[in-house]
Amino acid sequence: VVRDYDGLVYFREWSGGILAGGFEPVAKPAFLQGIPNDFQFGLLPDDWDHFQVLLDPILHRYPVMETANVHKMFNGPESFTPDGHWNLGAASEIKNYYVAAGMVSMGIAGAGGIGKYLTEWIIDGMPSIDLSSHDILRHVPHHNNQQFLAERVKETLGNYTLRYPTEQRYRGRKLRTSPLHTRLEVQGACFGETNAYERPMWFTNSHDDYLYNQYNSEKGKGTFGKPTFFDNVKEEYWACKEHVCLIDMSSFTKTEVKSKGPEALEFLQYLSSNNIEQPIGTIIHTGMQNEFGGYENDCTIVPMENNTFFMISPTSQQTRSLNWLRKHRPLDGSVEIRDVTSAYAGINVIGPHAPQLLYDVSGINTSRQEFKQMTCKVIDVGFASNIIAMRLTHSGEDGFVLYVPSEYGLHVYETLVKAGKDYGIRDAGYYALRELRIEKFYAYWGSDLTTHTTPLESGREFRVNFEKGEFIGRDALLTQRENGISKRFAQFFLNDFDYETDVWPWGGEPIYRNGKYCGTITSTGYAHTLERMTCLGFVTDTDSQGNKVLHKAMHEFILDKSAKYEIAIAGKKFPAEVNLYTKPTVYQNGEPVFIPAPKR
Repeated sequence: VVRDYDGLVYFREWSGGILAGGFEPVAKPAFLQGIPNDFQFGLLPDDWDHFQVLLDPILHRYPVMETANVHKMFNGPESFTPDGHWNLGAASEIKNYYVAAGMVSMGIAGAGGIGKYLTEWIIDGMPSIDLSSHDILRHVPHHNNQQFLAERVKETLGNYTLRYPTEQRYRGRKLRTSPLHTRLEVQGACFGETNAYERPMWFTNSHDDYLYNQYNSEKGKGTFGKPTFFDNVKEEYWACKEHVCLIDMSSFTKTEVKSKGPEALEFLQYLSSNNIEQPIGTIIHTGMQNEFGGYENDCTIVPMENNTFFMISPTSQQTRSLNWLRKHRPLDGSVEIRDVTSAYAGINVIGPHAPQLLYDVSGINTSRQEFKQMTCKVIDVGFASNIIAMRLTHSGEDGFVLYVPSEYGLHVYETLVKAGKDYGIRDAGYYALRELRIEKFYAYWGSDLTTHTTPLESGREFRVNFEKGEFIGRDALLTQRENGISKRFAQFFLNDFDYETDVWPWGGEPIYRNGKYCGTITSTGYAHTLERMTCLGFVTDTDSQGNKVLHKAMHEFILDKSAKYEIAIAGKKFPAEVNLYTKPTVYQNGEPVFIPAPKR
């Protein structure tokens, strides 16, 4: 097979002639009214006009074809998904209904693996490798909207198109938006899409950058090195550490679980590996493990009044987390589960001036003695009431996440902006939050935590309460604690790395220990405080046959002074320093001490 990626075409010998085809840059949707019942292995009418964009590079690469006889045009349909990944796994709507569909023109190439891992899914309950990027539970109902699909698949067909890190789809956008969206758009927000939800990734004053990152933009400014938004994110990062920033986090999945009696608590205790039986207003970080100990969800749960629990999960978990809850809820109907994602806007107020700012707009005492870390209160802000304020920021910096009834979202945002002018308030995006959390060595579900990683492997055993009683995955975790683990989540700081000229790590890069491959990178970011490229990933120990080696003290294996680590990026190995422990925030007299930033 000859492939011409620039021309988006391919060639191969076929029955003594040449078969030539390709993947056009703008595809033509078919079956907009549904696939006919009698259609199988059929073809669509010839469309030479649509094929012209491929015919030109075909004739450029193979001039001899210009005078060849055309035996047949094959115009056949193929199924493409909104994100270009397969749809595999158990459906959420019907019990024991498994799907293998949306092969995005790679069904033959993937057939053996799909058959193997879907069989494991059916028999064992999950495949033996992480297939979360192909799991059908990554979708929300919107992804099955016919008009959306007709628009999106025009873009996802591009199998030969070079995709860059952080690149966003630009068709079928601007559907799910927060109450702050229009205001942030005016402020120069460059949006990304997760689960069809528009989220501000970074902010710019550049008209060109703004147009490039919006919904109808064409590609062409991608890079595998230092991103164009580096300086913008750097300013947002320092504003989070030195002043106060607002980050729109409305896209996070929000779920309400309640009951008349203790049933909701008992239900969540069984699903959660941490202890949920805590005083009202306590913020509990917990995993929800599968029977193998892996993460089905990584969430925050707050006990509220009247046997009600408020649960926050990652944006990408909306379908998966609800499916997991509903799959295990009592059959007697005693536990009510509601998706309230759209009912609340989320505003992260982050930075050293966040406590004073929240006091100014609410009148509540925000000292650390009165409003403790990892606690929650229901407060008023401005003229708005019933705001769920949590003292955490998902970044390691001080501050609060405010979950605001959606109709009050814009009012609360404007109240904070007006009151925060003297504190240097500004907007920030998810890229700044990502760099803060990677610097602090915080793991996130979907990139670092998956169904195949456990709390013991990811350094989160302190969030597992074995003494509280039975919960899903407890036996697997106890066995792992007894026998040891073969991999451990680690943080790496790259040496001899020039962030201006070197190709950046973006995830998936190999990790080497004393020259031997030992794992891959899961998250990356630039630590501006340390002025170092930082990577997160799992280090695995295997024997000469590739079998995993268990360690009861895996930290000793990783931190052994004789171990030398390297991260391979685009064919070049960079020496790296390894770390296993989250850097704690420093407090004096109950108040956080913010280390002055180095001169910049």
